[in-house]
Parts: sequence; C-alpha cells; structure tokens
Amino acid sequence: QVQLVESGGGLVQAGGSLRLSCVASGLTFSSYHMGWFRQAPGKEREFVAAINWSGGSTWYADSVKGRFTISRDNVKNTVYLQMNSLKPEDTAVYYCAASNALRDYVAKRQYDYWGQGTQVTVSS
Repeated sequence: QVQLVESGGGLVQAGGSLRLSCVASGLTFSSYHMGWFRQAPGKEREFVAAINWSGGSTWYADSVKGRFTISRDNVKNTVYLQMNSLKPEDTAVYYCAASNALRDYVAKRQYDYWGQGTQVTVSS
C-alpha cells in the first residue's frame, strides 16, 4: 500500500546535473521525514541527504555538500534531489526513504519505507 517511486536517474557526463524525484503514496507524506541513500556495486548503502517533515531542516553527507540539494513539495507528495557537478564516484543506485520518527538521519534503521531505486551513472 505504501509506495515510494523514484525517477530521474540516467547517464550523465562528469560535471553534469540530474534531478531525482520520489513520489510517495499510501502514507501521510507531510508527517514523514525523507531521505536519499545510494549504493554502489560492492559497497554498503550510504546516506546522501535528508529533509524534515516541513522542509525547514536539511542534512547532507560531506561528500555531496555544496553539490546536491534536497527539497520537498508536501502538496505533490514528492521529495527531490538536485545533483550538480556530478562525479564518477556518484555512480550508484539512489533510493528514497521515509521515516516517521527521524532522530539519527544517517541511520538506515530510522527509515520505515524504501523505494525501488533509480540508477545514476556518471561517466568520466
């Protein structure tokens, strides 16, 4: 019943930009904190960015600060990840996640629901 559906992934050259979207359904979106995680081949899923229920607070991994921006639209039930100045090391499957009690925003266990993921590939 709860679904998070990511879109916007694709192939881009280093230095380029992509905007990921995640549309949520089956939950009261405005009550949930949202996060983006990514997983590269052979690596653990890692925190990328998070945003609180209202959009008033955001957090970023050091590796993406200054390049990525997370935002949300509670009317459209959508969270976004604007990715600029992309690097080959950004290549990964990107996952959207939702938490109704976010205390440690980098912890995967804090998130109750996850999307299927969307592939981002950055060529050098």
